[in-house]
Amino acid sequence: MTSPQPSDTISVRADERFDERAVQAFLRGKLPGTENPMTVRQFGGGAANLTYLLDYGSNEYVLRRPPLGPVAPSAHDMARESKVLLRLWKSFPLAPRAYLFSDDESIVGAPFFVMERRQGIVVRNTVPAVYDAWNDAPARMSIALVEALSELHAVDYESIGLGDLGRPSGFIRRQIEGWWRRWQAAKLEDLPAMDAVYDWLRSNEPPESAHSLVHNDYKLDNVMLASEDPGRIAAVFDWDMCTLGDPLSDVGALLAWWCLPDDPPHFRTMAMMPLDDRFLRREELIAHYAQHSGRDLSAIHFYHSLSLFRVTVIIAQIYVRYVRGQTQDKRFAAFGPRIPAAAQAALEVAQRH
Repeated sequence: MTSPQPSDTISVRADERFDERAVQAFLRGKLPGTENPMTVRQFGGGAANLTYLLDYGSNEYVLRRPPLGPVAPSAHDMARESKVLLRLWKSFPLAPRAYLFSDDESIVGAPFFVMERRQGIVVRNTVPAVYDAWNDAPARMSIALVEALSELHAVDYESIGLGDLGRPSGFIRRQIEGWWRRWQAAKLEDLPAMDAVYDWLRSNEPPESAHSLVHNDYKLDNVMLASEDPGRIAAVFDWDMCTLGDPLSDVGALLAWWCLPDDPPHFRTMAMMPLDDRFLRREELIAHYAQHSGRDLSAIHFYHSLSLFRVTVIIAQIYVRYVRGQTQDKRFAAFGPRIPAAAQAALEVAQRH
């Protein structure tokens, strides 16, 4: 009798398959259970890195690799992500533990690493029915997200061997210029709103705050919640852009992806979370983070606009891969109209202040 497939996985997409025998041969004997037969499923969520479940029966592992096609040199960095996850779990238990990294592209076609499998629920478009018993489930998720982020920013990165992960001085200026360069490479048409936001960011950069580890892509669907409690986080994922820098950039990222039912349409088009008014409002997120972390968030509008600017570029990078035929994932066909919408949102946040 076969066991049911995990609900969070799908059959591997045709254009995202790899040589399973090569992976099995590489892993055999290196981790518990890898002498057994292996089956592969794919985690279907997410729009960038490719993530697979390696099921050995008595043991399960997760394999991560970059997306198909050319990628920005500093993005989708599996060596960086595995380095972070080899160390961070000791001080920040919400980070899954990495076990092995390989830069041998003959195995799956790109560098990859293998990490532990965490169990729980990733919330995407709707609040899962398993949380129906909690009418305040969205509020509990909101608070858990903010507090976990504050705790990440309090980690002593030097003590766990991550002091060389980045150059925190000048982090924000590099973010502005780096995402502007990526925009020039990914855009299919000029957008005056992007030019205006870029100019505003350069003119309104705040003084640097105290440095910390920065996740760099912190949002609801990069977090796994405990199935028995929507207010408890089981794991935080997607660490490939983790670095040292300004922690408020992570707060800005959370705000950029945060959408509520009464937001203007060009904000809602970016929704990667349920449109549910039981979630905390942005100003409540800001207040809770400030209270929990003790940090000054008086310039948070800058980080919010910068993050929307960055979101615009990320959407454009994903969409251009689809247009150029570098991925066959049909979900990405709808990303085109989101590009000017995100740019307009970034401009509105800047102009509001």
